[in-house]
This record gives sequence, structure tokens and C-alpha cells, in this order.
Amino acid sequence: MSQIELKEQAASTGERGAVGFVFPGQGSQYLGMLSTIAGDESVIRDTFSEASDILSFDLWSLSQDGPAESQALTANTQPLILTASVALYRLWLQRGGRRPDVVAGHSLGEFSALVAAGSLAFSDGVKLVRLRGEAMQAAVPIGDGAMAAVLGLDDEVIKSVCAEASIEGAAQVMGVNFNSPGQVVIAGHADAVAQASLALKAAGSKRILPLPVSAPFHTPLMQPAAVVLNNALADIALADAQVPVISNVDAHPHQGSATIAELLVQQVVAPVQWTGCVQTMLELGCTSFIECGPGKVLAGLLRRIDRSKPCFCIESPEAIRDALNHSAEVREA
Repeated sequence: MSQIELKEQAASTGERGAVGFVFPGQGSQYLGMLSTIAGDESVIRDTFSEASDILSFDLWSLSQDGPAESQALTANTQPLILTASVALYRLWLQRGGRRPDVVAGHSLGEFSALVAAGSLAFSDGVKLVRLRGEAMQAAVPIGDGAMAAVLGLDDEVIKSVCAEASIEGAAQVMGVNFNSPGQVVIAGHADAVAQASLALKAAGSKRILPLPVSAPFHTPLMQPAAVVLNNALADIALADAQVPVISNVDAHPHQGSATIAELLVQQVVAPVQWTGCVQTMLELGCTSFIECGPGKVLAGLLRRIDRSKPCFCIESPEAIRDALNHSAEVREA
């Protein structure tokens, strides 16, 4: 299906108000996630048990009790967030929630989005993101890479400053997460990130926040991890997505399995165009959003991109009830 056909298909749902599902990435985890909803909802614990059997360790215990240091390890964080997101999505459907018209995920969250879109089996997703996390951490020695959030500067200014701070073949830094207007994450070699941070502060940034990660995600330095993921995907049977999936790489909707696989590999080394992803979902007729996963990071970014569209974060009984009520009102309108 062509890009034009995808847009026409999704736009046709706009007459009734399309709903976009967004899935968070690494950094949204916290101790005790989903605890307020898991007690009365067996699907939550069952999903965690399924993932735990695949990984051969207790993922639910890690989500509740940590320790935080283990929870923050990339190889653990990625399957943890994927499992939490899919568990909430399954609960949403079990409660009679409306299926998404279009989906997108931030970085790691793109795997959760593909599970929701019927392109990636959950069991395969758990294995893939565990491997992806291990490969991404191993790609660059600890301490050699860094990431930092830059607040209050135009995207083009950040790109220009990073280009000046980079020395080809020695030290590289670049914008890697274009999260919302005025919020961009840079990454690369630690020395280059530090140099760019000073220059960006001088250029007028309101704040520079070093991020608690040691690997420079979504940069060309992650190429060894891209090779590992590409090899693993060769043994995975992806299906065509049942709804458009907005890719982090190009912010365009896709449904073909071959293209989806290629973009997942590119995503490891390419910047996350999240502002563009949300803008595409808006162009496709989304009048409301559901953040499916721990935390409210993506809802906050959506407010910075378009404050007029509601976003429901469905990780509590009250939040699911509110989202279901809103969905029913949209249907009746």
C-alpha cells in the first residue's frame, strides 16, 4: 500500500475521530509500575509471566522491587517496558477498548507498537528487545558515550552546534531525539557531548540535562547493534501491520513487513523523529491519543506539540475508565 493510500485510509477514519496509540521507550520505567492495576487484573500478571518464562527470570519482581540499578540496565529495561506496554494494551482490549487507527512508539516503544499492530508476536518482541538492549550497551564501552537533553533551542541551531563540535573520525555528537519543539536530546562521544553542551548553553539553551545512560543511542556509534538486530530479524516472521505504524526514522506510516524490518534496523543508528511522528498522526486524523505503558512522558510531549488533543495514560483503573468513557463519547458523536 502506497503512502497516499495509507493516508487516505487513515484520513477516512478522521470523520469519526481517529485514535492514535503511543508507546513509551526507555526511561519511562519506575519501581512499582502498574502496581495499582495489577491486583485485580490477571492479564497484567499473565503477560509478565509469559515474558518471564521467555527470559528465564522474574520480570514482575524486577518491575516492583528492583533494585533500581538492575531495572535501569538497558538489557533489562527494554523487555520490561515492552511487557508493561503490551500488558496494558491487552487489558484495554479486554475491557472493550477501541482498537487503534494508527500507532507509534518512541524508540524502543516502536516494538510495542508493532505488537499492537499485529506485525510482531509478543514472544518474538521480548526476545528481540532483550537482544537489542544487550547489543546497544555492548556497542560502545561504558563511559565513552553520553546523552543530554537540550531545552529551549531551535532544532536547526542544535544541529549546527553539534556539527561544529564534531571532529570526523575522532569525536561525534548529533541530535538524536527530536521530542517536541524546544526539547531535543543529543548523543555521541562523551567529550563531544560535553563540548556541545557548553556551546549550546552559550547559544541560549534554557537548560542542559545530562541523561543517566552510558550508551549514545540512535547514533552511528550503534552500528554494531544494528548488525546484531538485522541478523536476528532474519529469523523472525514479521507480518504486515493491521494499522499504519509511524516509523521513528522517517515519520511516515508503514504497513509492509519488509519495510518495517528495514526501518527497525535503521532506527538503531538514526535519530528519533518524534515530533514528526505526532504531526503525521495528527495529519491522519487523530483527535485523541492513548499512551500505553508506564509513565506519562509521551503525553507531556504531545501537549508541547498540540495542546488541543487529549492523551489518556492508561496505567491506573481510573485512567482506563476515563479513556473508555471518552472513546464511547467519540463513537456516539
